[in-house]
Amino acid sequence: MGEEKQGSVPVLPWMRDPVDVALCQECPLDEVPCLHPRLKLALQKMGISKLFPVQAAVWLETVGPGNFDRDLCINSPTGSGKTLAYALPIVQMLSNRVVKCLRALVVVPTRDLALQVKEVFDAIASPLGLCVGLAVGQSSISDEISKLVTVPEYDAGMSFDPDDISLGLQLGFQSKVDILVATPGRLMDHINTTRGFTLEHLYYLVVDETDRLLRESYQSWLPTVLGLTQFNDDHILTVANSFLPNAFGPLRTRRTCGIERGFKDKLYPRLAKMVLSATVTQDPGKLVQLDLHHPLFLKAGLMRYQLPENLESYKLICETQLKPLYLVALLKTLEGEKCIVFTKSVVSTHRLCTLMNCFNNLQINIKGYSSLQTQRIRSKTLKEFRKGEFQVLVSSDAMTRGMDVAGVRNVINYDMPKYIKTYVHRAGRTARAGQTGRCFTLICKDEVRRFKKLLQKAENSSCSDHTLPSSLIEALDATYQSALEKFREIISEERKKSKSISSQSSQEKGKRQKSE
Repeated sequence: MGEEKQGSVPVLPWMRDPVDVALCQECPLDEVPCLHPRLKLALQKMGISKLFPVQAAVWLETVGPGNFDRDLCINSPTGSGKTLAYALPIVQMLSNRVVKCLRALVVVPTRDLALQVKEVFDAIASPLGLCVGLAVGQSSISDEISKLVTVPEYDAGMSFDPDDISLGLQLGFQSKVDILVATPGRLMDHINTTRGFTLEHLYYLVVDETDRLLRESYQSWLPTVLGLTQFNDDHILTVANSFLPNAFGPLRTRRTCGIERGFKDKLYPRLAKMVLSATVTQDPGKLVQLDLHHPLFLKAGLMRYQLPENLESYKLICETQLKPLYLVALLKTLEGEKCIVFTKSVVSTHRLCTLMNCFNNLQINIKGYSSLQTQRIRSKTLKEFRKGEFQVLVSSDAMTRGMDVAGVRNVINYDMPKYIKTYVHRAGRTARAGQTGRCFTLICKDEVRRFKKLLQKAENSSCSDHTLPSSLIEALDATYQSALEKFREIISEERKKSKSISSQSSQEKGKRQKSE
C-alpha cells in the first residue's frame, strides 16, 4: 500500500507541535532518575552505559516528572533504541507488582520482530522477577496456553460460564506472565478461545510499528483490545462487542471486576498507551482508532521521515540487465562485510539468490529470506546470519520492520523502493545504535530523477555517486554469463516441477469431484 500524500489529510492538533527528542541529551545510567538498581545492573550486563535521546525522553514522560499522564506517540529513526525506550519504563513501573497478572501488552506485526522484542524484555525483566510471554503462532496454541495461563486441574469436570471472567480467575485460572509480546492474529486467537486469558488487568499497551498495524485490521484486534481494557466507554464496548463471537459474551467495564486488592468498587487506572514507528502515519482516521489520552508527540527532527544520523547513502548507476553483475562486483569491493540486499518481492528474492549462487568461486556466502519460507527456516537463517555464518542476506521487505542484526555494515537496494517510507525502514537495518553504516541503491539512468525526488522527503538524505572499477566489471563478465546459463537451467527445472505438481493436484481434485 502506498504512503499517504502529505497535505492530503488534515494533521491532528497534537501532532503540529511535537517535542523534538533530538534536543534531548544522552543520559548516563548513574543520572537516570528513579532507575531500579537491579534494572541498572541488567542494562550494564547488556553493555549499556547510557540512554539514547529517545529513551531518555520517554523515561522522563513515564517514570519521571511526566508520570505517564499522557499517552505517547513516538516517531524516531530506525536504530535509535525505540524498543528499549518502551521496555525500560514498563519493567520499572511493574517492578513492585504483588499479584502476577497480565499488565503490559506489546503488539508487533511480525513473528521475528516479536521474538526480538521478547529477548529485550527478558534481559531486563527477569532480574526483577517479572515474566514475559510470547503469542506469535510459532508453536501450537496449546503449547502457548500452557506458558500463558495456569489452568485448574479440576476444570474439566466443572461447568464454566465463559462470560464470567472473574469467576474463572476465582476457580484457579491465573496468568503466568506479567508482560505479553504478541502478533495481532494470535492475540485474537487467545482472546476468543483461551479460557482464563484476560486483559482485565492491563495497565500498558504498546503498539510497535503502528502505521503497519493500523493499515490492516487483523481480525479487528484493536477495537477488541480496547473494549476489553477500557472502562465507562459505551461506544468502545459497542464496537468491540460487534466484532467478538457470540460465545464470548458481552463485554463489561473493568469497574465491575473488583478482584484485585485496592480496586474493589473503584475504577482501575486508565490504560496507558505508547505507539511507535520510524514512519508514524498522520492520517487522523487511522490515529483516532487508538483512542489516545491527551497524546504527546515525541519526534526526532523537523521532517516527517528521518534517516539514521551516521548513515552514508550512495547510488550506483548501471544498465538494468547488468544489475546482478554490478551487485556481485559491489559485494567483492565490500570484502566480506555483513550486508542485507533488498529486492522488490519474494519472487525476486528467490531468483536473485539463486542467480548469485550460480557464480563460480564467488567466495561469498549468500542466503535468502522471505515469506515464501516457513517460519522455522526464516528463524534458522536469521540466527545463522546473526552468528556470522554467512555474509550476505538477500531479502524481501520482510526484513525492513524493526529487525536488529548486529554488525550489518551495508544495506543494498537491488530494487529501488517506490516509497520513502520503505527506503527509511530498509536503510535502518544499518547505522543502528550510534554505529556507522552505508546504504547503496542500484538504479538505471531513467530512475535517477525519481530517486532524487524520493530522498528529498527525508532528513539527512544526501546521496553520493558510487562507481566500481571497470577492470573488476570486465573480469567478472565471463563468470556472469556462465552464471546466467546455470540460472536459466535451474529456473526451467523449477517451472517443470511446478507444472507437474499443479497437474497432479488438478487430477486429484477432478477425481474427488467425480467421486462425489
